[in-house]
Amino acid sequence: MTRAVTPDLALGAGLSGIFVLAALVSLAWTPYDVEALDAAARFQPPSADHWMGANHLGRDVLSMVMAGAQVSIAVAFLAVGLGAVVGVPLGLAAAASGGLLSEAIMRAGDLIFAFPAVILAILISAVYGPGAMNAVIAIGVFNIPVFARLARAGALPLWTSGYALGARTAGRGAVAISIDHILPNIAHLLIVQATVQFSMAVLAEAGLSYVGLGAQPPAPSWGRMLAESQTMAGFAPWLAVFPGLAIFLFVFGVNLLGDGLRRCLDPQRERAP
Repeated sequence: MTRAVTPDLALGAGLSGIFVLAALVSLAWTPYDVEALDAAARFQPPSADHWMGANHLGRDVLSMVMAGAQVSIAVAFLAVGLGAVVGVPLGLAAAASGGLLSEAIMRAGDLIFAFPAVILAILISAVYGPGAMNAVIAIGVFNIPVFARLARAGALPLWTSGYALGARTAGRGAVAISIDHILPNIAHLLIVQATVQFSMAVLAEAGLSYVGLGAQPPAPSWGRMLAESQTMAGFAPWLAVFPGLAIFLFVFGVNLLGDGLRRCLDPQRERAP
């Protein structure tokens, strides 16, 4: 049964796609060199030369916003990927085994939840120093129990389904059943959750960069652009408006995309009149 594309899915895909395209284009081209300094353009407001204005060093804000999308998307993608790659197998193992192993995995997740991503980033930075990769690790570790709990919750009722019982009767092991039968039937849950965690990871990366624990200069970062603009917002508001708007629109687009995917991938919709 073919499902129509919902308006929120179309709008979310469009908004998200704009920023993904901007990040890809910035790999090869930006209106200005993002690291170039131009004293003559300092605090220039939005104009035909600088569409989003220039900052206190004369760097083009549009170029920095485009390049900053690279950092946000890369960190969020790697962090969510780390959480899914580690968390989903743990959740499937907890659902398949039950008992002590399941309890140990869930309690370990509770322990991780006690340390938010910012706290983990501070701990990691204290040992290894701040940086984008440390932000990936901090956000990714926090995502592991999210995916583990979701995978376990989705897999538990499926172990009593007819096809799982039939596979066990046929002599198939827990790993094979989890991969061949359980995982495909909870994939829609994981995909939707991945979009939610992706948007949260973008916000977390911006927050870590804002406090100096994310990507380090001279790499552009939306969060650090906001931090640098806070003392200049009174006379150069565009320095805060455009990176803040980029964060808002991108997160809004990803959330709309996730909601649209949930509507399209939800198996219950097939049975709706």
